[in-house]
Amino acid sequence: MAILQILEFPDSRLRKIAAPVTVFDARLHDLIDNMLETMYEAQGIGLAATQVNVHKRLLVLDVSEEKNSPQVFINPEFQVIDREPKEYDEGCLSVPGFYEAVSRPKAIKVDSLDRDGAPFQIEAEGILAVCIQHEIDHLDGKLFVDYLSTLKRQRIRQKLEKEHKKTA
Repeated sequence: MAILQILEFPDSRLRKIAAPVTVFDARLHDLIDNMLETMYEAQGIGLAATQVNVHKRLLVLDVSEEKNSPQVFINPEFQVIDREPKEYDEGCLSVPGFYEAVSRPKAIKVDSLDRDGAPFQIEAEGILAVCIQHEIDHLDGKLFVDYLSTLKRQRIRQKLEKEHKKTA
């Protein structure tokens, strides 16, 4: 397995809309395993393929305390089942060091495929629902900073650009 490079805001590749996964093979399984390893190494709870510059509709997550319950969602789609907004402080591996309050629907129903292409459906609420919505946003070229005011988004962008220049 390998640790993949995580793209960071404002990298334009994070804005690319992901294409559906159509081939379920060893290469896909390797990508999933590498994404999980990368997510755990970065101490994240979710990672979308877009964040590692693979523009396929694939995300991995693990919201368990023990970090021993990885989940894989391929070509996920969700429907809101409880529109009541719930606000969470969200962070993102592509926006390192920043956490901001984002309001999202409280509960969702997700239709997806597993790593072998078998369909499944779950209902999610709480942090699981937030994480799924956050990662699906990545697949659609959207970041959590897009939910913030223009001023906050610009401030975050400037700070990250400054950091990127230091490490370049």
